Formats: sequence, structure tokens, C-alpha cells
Amino acid sequence: MMKQILKYIPGVLLLLIFNICTAQHELRLGLKGGMGIPNLKASGNNPVSSGWSSRLGPYAGAIAEVRLSDRLYLQGELNYASQGGKTNGIQAIATSELAAYITPGTVLPPYLYANFKSEVKINYLELPILLKLNFSAEKAFSFFINGGVYAGYLLSAKNVTGGSSNVYLDDTLKQPLLPATISFDQSTDIKENIKKFNFGLQAGFGISYDLPNKNRVILTGGGNYGLVHLQ
Repeated sequence: MMKQILKYIPGVLLLLIFNICTAQHELRLGLKGGMGIPNLKASGNNPVSSGWSSRLGPYAGAIAEVRLSDRLYLQGELNYASQGGKTNGIQAIATSELAAYITPGTVLPPYLYANFKSEVKINYLELPILLKLNFSAEKAFSFFINGGVYAGYLLSAKNVTGGSSNVYLDDTLKQPLLPATISFDQSTDIKENIKKFNFGLQAGFGISYDLPNKNRVILTGGGNYGLVHLQ
């Protein structure tokens, strides 16, 4: 039931902002570009999910802004957002993923360990709908805060690994399993393992500078928090 509801969120939000835009005279359109610092968080005690850190990823899109009052605006965006995380060093691997290197019938623990690097790249098309509160400053400068919700649709997901290592029975790498090292250089498509739809909360702040001919340059920062488990 929840998946069916999430499937219609982007269309409903686009219809909402279109209806408001057509009823207003002051509409601003723009482009945005920058970098995101996404981070994966895991629940539970699964060793495969531990040790991940943030990675840099492109974040860019288009903005439509409608004035509701002197200070209040409705802002809709359509953004390409690269998310995920990375880790480098000793990592746990599900034993089932190394079946090609293990003699059939060998009894092993559920997790093995190796020393390599891994980066998960999850790319979304995101649609935030935000309320923006604007405050005028000196001359052409102003600053603002915004907040609202966003919906995301999964475009692609890959796990890119690299390096070479033996495989070990313990996380201290003192009990090697194989007679030699193996290569971890590969890129694996994991899109089927990730949920297609995501949604959450988003907020930010920034400053803007008015240019001639009603143009504007904006410097902004903020963050969003997903409310859906990706897997």
C-alpha cells in the first residue's frame, strides 16, 4: 500500500506547484548546481553495514519559485542527487558472495573479512517542495530559510570496489582462508536491491543578491533526511 502511495507523490507535487504558478504573476525560474555530502546509515549490528563514511557527489537541478506574500515563497525543485557512501580498509563480506572461491561443502561463519575499498553510488531524481521565508538586508542583499518535504526516484545504484586482498576468517586478518590474494576490482549493479522511491524532510538557508534585469544569484546550503529504508 505504501509503495502505491509513494508512486504518485512526484506527480501530485508537480500538479500542485503548477496550479499555484498559473494563479500567480510573479514566478522566478532558475538553475542550481553544487556538491552533496551524502552518508549512509545502517540499523542493527550487521558488520557489512559498519565503517561507512560520507562521499562527495554532484547535486544539480532546476528551481521554480512563486511569491505568496512579501516574505513568503513556495519553491519547487527538480534535482539530480548523487548519494551513497564509501569505506576503505578491513570490511566484512557475506560468505555467500565469495562462493566462487570456496570449496563446496566447507563450513564457514556467515561473514568473512578482507582489506579493500568500496564506494556505493546511488543516484536519485528528487522533487523538493519547500516554503521559503525571505528577509531583506542591505541594498540588493537578502537572506532566507526554507523547509519542506521531498520525494525521490531511483535512477541508478552501483557498488564499486577496488584493491586486492586475501580473505580471512577473522576481522584482525590473522586467519587467511585462500592460498593467495584475489582482486576486488569490479562494479556491481545493485539497483534491484534498492527501493525505487524515497521521501523525507528538507531544510536550508542562504543569501541572495539582486542583479540588473530582475536576475538573482543565490548561495545556499542545507540538508535532507530520508524517512525510508533504502533496502
